[in-house]
Formats: sequence, structure tokens, C-alpha cells
Amino acid sequence: MKLKFNYLLSFLCFVLIVPIIATANVNNPSSKSAGEEIPKLQNPMSVQYLKRNLRKQSPRLVLNSTIEKNLKKKLKTDPVIQNMYKAIQLNAAKIQKQPLLERIKTGRRLLGVSREMLYRINMLGMVYRIEKDPKILQRINEEVVAVCNFSDWNPSHYLDVAEMSMAVAFALDWTAGKLPKSTIELAKTALIEKGIKPSYNKKGNTGWVTGTNNWNQVCHGGMIAAAITIAEKDLELAVKTISRALDGMPYALVEYGPDGVYPEGSTYWGYGTGFTVLTAAMFESAFGTDFGLAEYPSFMESSVFRVLCNAPSGWYYNFADCGVSRSKNGDITLAWFAAKTGNKVFFEKERFLRSPEEMGKLSRNASAGLVWLSQYEGENEVKMPTAWKGEGANPIVIFTGGEDDPHQYYFGGKGGRGSVNHGNMDGGSFIFELNGVRWVVDPGNQSYHELEKTGFNLWERCQDCERWTLLTKNNFGHSTISVNNQFHVVDGKATIARFKTGNNPEVTIDMTPTFEGQLKSVKRRFVKDSPTSLLIEDKLELSEKTKMITWQLMTTADVEIVKGGAVLKQDGKKLKLENLSHPDFTISVVSLHPAPLELDRQIEGLKRIELRIPAWKFENNLGEIRVRLSGD
Repeated sequence: MKLKFNYLLSFLCFVLIVPIIATANVNNPSSKSAGEEIPKLQNPMSVQYLKRNLRKQSPRLVLNSTIEKNLKKKLKTDPVIQNMYKAIQLNAAKIQKQPLLERIKTGRRLLGVSREMLYRINMLGMVYRIEKDPKILQRINEEVVAVCNFSDWNPSHYLDVAEMSMAVAFALDWTAGKLPKSTIELAKTALIEKGIKPSYNKKGNTGWVTGTNNWNQVCHGGMIAAAITIAEKDLELAVKTISRALDGMPYALVEYGPDGVYPEGSTYWGYGTGFTVLTAAMFESAFGTDFGLAEYPSFMESSVFRVLCNAPSGWYYNFADCGVSRSKNGDITLAWFAAKTGNKVFFEKERFLRSPEEMGKLSRNASAGLVWLSQYEGENEVKMPTAWKGEGANPIVIFTGGEDDPHQYYFGGKGGRGSVNHGNMDGGSFIFELNGVRWVVDPGNQSYHELEKTGFNLWERCQDCERWTLLTKNNFGHSTISVNNQFHVVDGKATIARFKTGNNPEVTIDMTPTFEGQLKSVKRRFVKDSPTSLLIEDKLELSEKTKMITWQLMTTADVEIVKGGAVLKQDGKKLKLENLSHPDFTISVVSLHPAPLELDRQIEGLKRIELRIPAWKFENNLGEIRVRLSGD
């Protein structure tokens, strides 16, 4: 059954055809206000329900007897399944040569160890399901005994517990009673004592239960896997934990609304959504229903967001704390959406058919993903829109040239505010690619541990918090506007005020709240005014406090200052920057390599192109800045 395909098709048709001009209600952010009702998942969970509906025999996590039969059938005939399984076999072989895991933390995290365990069990477990090799079973046993004898799974950072719990749960489930009884007892006890029970410690790190970010998705997923696995040992605890998850997950799921944008960026979409689709798959295999997860508002539409965030260069549109470039391997999480909709766009066949040797180390959910790869039946192809906006906590807009664009046009612009989860002071910022070159860059993310080990306060998001001293986090590291050399207002949300599709799509972002106390109003307009150019137009109303406006563009290209603007050069190609509104003002270039702070991310060749305009230049406190970027 192709769940919700018709809905997704209708959604895409609406995006492509209907909204010639759309105006946003700027007073209606997508995130639900405190106390406001949010859509709920079905929650029939009780002792009686679980006894009656939980599949009695393992495997029942992602796999069950029916699903496994189909997988093995596809393994005989489907080249994608065959190729991916060969890659899984290679990974499993390498794992067996590695030492067993130890409880070694990196800073405050055990997360690297937990993730490695989930990866190992995914690879070893799938090979065992297919081949029933006693050597693989023995290695799984050794892995499980090692981690279950850890003193704890680091509940002070609950992602660590969640991923470890899921790993141990899969190990027990996919071996289906074939591990030694002593190991099974050890593992189930560990799942209860080191996995589930600490999640009920109100003095511990349990804010994720009703949290709004990826922690909610990952931690509930891990606890659900553990609960299903220990249900026969502690029925009431299993019921309580699954019921809590069904009530708690909507607090994160609602953040996808109303259009599927994941506020934390594309790589965090991969993390949070990856665990949600694992959870949906576990529910379906164990109970025969996902309790409404796949049908949750805007969740399916997030697959469009994911696809559109993949730029022609191979980089992501890397806003928020997003990574820079994507893997060359197929997107396993996106493939789940392909299985549900039948849409070929979500099934990256060529990437799944890469040489198994070249795929290298697979993602830690790759073997679970092999299941929904086997469930995919390509029936439809709905092309992605070439102009798309996504409202929500961190609204974005993307313009592309389409599949066959010889210029490889790509623009991504955004609103939002710094205080969103994993957010930056980047309202009004943008990236721009043309002819395979990323001319306008986002500085991206940087290592959390490298910052934390110095005592740096990375996670507080108040106006004067330390996070904003970093170039990757503040407005001085993004292609936006700065006023009086001040930070953006951290809670001032920039919103999409107007959006137009067509051959020359455009968007207007109202950034007024971003500059509260600095400007009276500011609206930034982006227009794809030709197949090879982008117009950026800022309309400003100054206040008595406005002294200096700085227009900024971040690039790693070489920059030559010329009359009326600049010429950017990179990879043997050129991009022209025209200062249309103030040609008498000379562009300046500020080198940011090395970056201002030792703790800043060091990006080779990074520089900030600036157009600095004093307030007195604007008559009657009204002004306009117009800049055009154009290539060949």
C-alpha cells in the first residue's frame, strides 16, 4: 500500500500550480504556543492491548516473518537489494576484526560508542538473519555482553542511552532467542535498569519526553525498542513506556508543520526523521500499525524538504547546525518515504547501486533500511517544484533550475530566529550556486566536543549568551544585514511576507523583528530575475538609533573589486556582483581565514564581502540596497 501518495501528489501539485502569489500570516508561527492543542497520535496502549496485539514471536522490530519472507525473495532478484546486502556483508566482515567496545566517553558523551554499537548490530544482525552463520551469532553475543556490562549507558546525556538501548534490543530481537539464556537475561535486565528506568528519573536528563527537537524522536525510539523487547519480562513497564512515547512524540512531530521544514536543518532531519521512521517500522512490524506516525501532519511532506536541500554541488543547504555535504551513498531514510509513496524521486537508485567497496562504512540504520528498500515498488514520479517555500519555526525558500538546468541554478534563503533549536542568527541569509560552484556560502556547523571541552557555553541561547560569539552562529558569519555592528535580536523571527512562483520566482522576508531597536522596518526581497542571476533588494526604514548598515556576503571565492561592485572567481568560473543602488560606494573584503576567534571554525579562503552604508546616506530615514549576482 502506498500510504498517503495521493495526499503527497496533491500537495506537490498545489505547490507547482496554484500559489502564483502567497502571503503569509506573520502572526501565526507554525510552532504551537504553550497550551495550544497539537495533533495527537493514536494511543490505545494498555496491558490488554499489548497482550492482544504485540506479535508473539521474534523478529518483530522492523522485521517479522512476513516482511522477512519478502526481503529474502527480493534478495534473489532485485539488483538494488543484492548490491546493498553485499555492502552490508563487507561491513559485517570488517566489524568482526575490530576490538569489542569499551565504555570510553568523549567529553560528556558516550554517544560515539552507542552509535557504533547500533551500527555493528545492524550489520551483523542482518547478515545473521539471512545466513544464520554461528560465527556471526557468536560475535553478536560478545558485543551484547560487553556493552551490557558497562556500569551505565550515560543517562546524563540520554541520546547515548537511547541509541544503545535500540542496539541491544535489535540484537535480542534479530537473533530471536538463539543467544545464550544468560546473555538474554543480562541484556533484558540492562534494557530495564540501564535503558528504560533512568528515563523516569525526574531529576535526570528527561526533558526530551515532551521536547520539540531530535532528542524527542531519538530517545522515544530507543525506549520503544527496549519496551517491546522486554515486554514479556516487565509488561507494565513496557506499556507505560510505549504509551508515554505515543503521547510525547507529537511535541517534536508538530515542528514539521505546516510544510515539512525541519527547523534544525537537513542533517538533523536525517537524525530525527531517521529514528521516527525506524519507530514507525518497529510499530508496524510488532503491532501491525504505526499509530498514525506516517499520517502525522506535514511529516510526509518533509521528504520534499529533504530532496530540495540537496544542492547540485553535492552540498546541503546547510542552514542551522547542519553539516555541509551529503554522503555519496543512497539516502536510507528518504527511501522509507519512497516505499510509502511509490515516488521514484525519493529512491536514489544509482546511489544504492554504487560499488559495495566504494560505499565504505554504511549508516547505522542501513540494515533496517534494507527492509523498506525491499518494500519499494516504483509506481509514480512527482517532480520537485523549482520554487518552494516552507513555513514554520525556521522558514526557508528554495529556487532551482530544475533537473535539466545547464546552469545548475540553486538558491536557498531563510527567515527564522536564533533561539530556534540548533538555530543561528541568520535571518535573511542565503546561499547561491551557479554552474556547479557555491558562490555564497553558509559557514555551517562545527565540532560540539571541541568547543565544550574548553568550557564554552554552546547551548544557551539568550541575547548575550556565549554561543553568539562564534562566526558560525552569529550574523557576522552569514550573508545577511547587520546594523551598528550589533547582533541580531535572538528572539526576533524573520518571516516570509510574500512568495511568488513562475519563471522568475521571488520571495520577500520581513526581517523587522530581527532588528527591533535597530531599525523601524526591513524587508529583504530575493528574485530569480534570469536563469543565471539573483537580485537581492533590501528596503529599510531607519530609526534614530541607526548609525551604520552593513550588507554582507560570505564566500570562499577569490574576489576582485571593480567599479560598481566585484567579480568573484572560483574553479575557473566567474560571478559578477553589481552594486546597483550605491555604485559610488566601494565594496570591501574582510578575510576570515584565520577566523576572528581561536574557537571559530577555520574555513580556508572564507571572506566577507561588505557594503557599509552610513545612516546619513538615506534620505528621510528611508532607503534601499540593491545587489545583483550574475554568471554566464
